Amino acid sequence: MDDLVTYPCSLCGAANRIPRARLRDDPKCGRCHEKVFPRAPVAVTTATWGRDVEECPLPVLIDFWAPWCGPCRAVAPVLEQIARERGGKIKIAKVNVDENQTLASRFGVRSIPNMVLVRGPLLLGQTAGALPKEELEAWIDRYV
Repeated sequence: MDDLVTYPCSLCGAANRIPRARLRDDPKCGRCHEKVFPRAPVAVTTATWGRDVEECPLPVLIDFWAPWCGPCRAVAPVLEQIARERGGKIKIAKVNVDENQTLASRFGVRSIPNMVLVRGPLLLGQTAGALPKEELEAWIDRYV
């Protein structure tokens, strides 16, 4: 059983048992037959952190942002595009720093937008500032 990962479908929430060796094959849900991993950024809070980030079998790119931040709003479409293009390979999460100050403090976020790349509880990398799509993808590729 160690070679199976149980993960909920991003659309219907059904638990899917996925062979660890097939995680990068972009599996489909057994119930709704849609892709298990999300194709859009997912809002994450302190309450959902464990399930949405630490238990995710894929690398997770977390965008620490705030609604009043202009550069954060400029990066949002880039993250949506990356989520669509790299769905099933990486998960994009968004953490509102105004509502989740504990998480922002945990990662030492002092300026936004701030991107953190994790795999489970392991920190892979962190960068601050609004990066163009090409630079952000190159940064992701260094770790994933």
